[in-house]
Amino acid sequence: MRLEEIVEYCLSYPASYEDHPFGDGWTAIRHKRNEKIFALIFEKDGHLCVNLKCDPDRSDFLRNAFEEVKPGYHMSKEHWNTIILDGNLPKDDLHDMLKHSFDLTKPKRKEKK
Repeated sequence: MRLEEIVEYCLSYPASYEDHPFGDGWTAIRHKRNEKIFALIFEKDGHLCVNLKCDPDRSDFLRNAFEEVKPGYHMSKEHWNTIILDGNLPKDDLHDMLKHSFDLTKPKRKEKK
């Protein structure tokens, strides 16, 4: 997967936008309402990678199931995974991980009284 492909896919989620808070080489995809990052895309050791938020129990499972899934680089190792995008990870599994990250970071709905 190329940088343009992952960015385009992430931006297909509603109310998301691209940001570069850490300068060149780091692309953050955020929610518009709360500005939380749900995907942080970067290169490391010659590999295109994305950091995605993940439930801690699910993180352990994914890290054991896929060699492309590692503890989050420069993030909380408990709540974030780094996914190597130029490996053999099936796109459906990557898309599931992206949706999970999107859902974990999306703005909370306010209850009406």
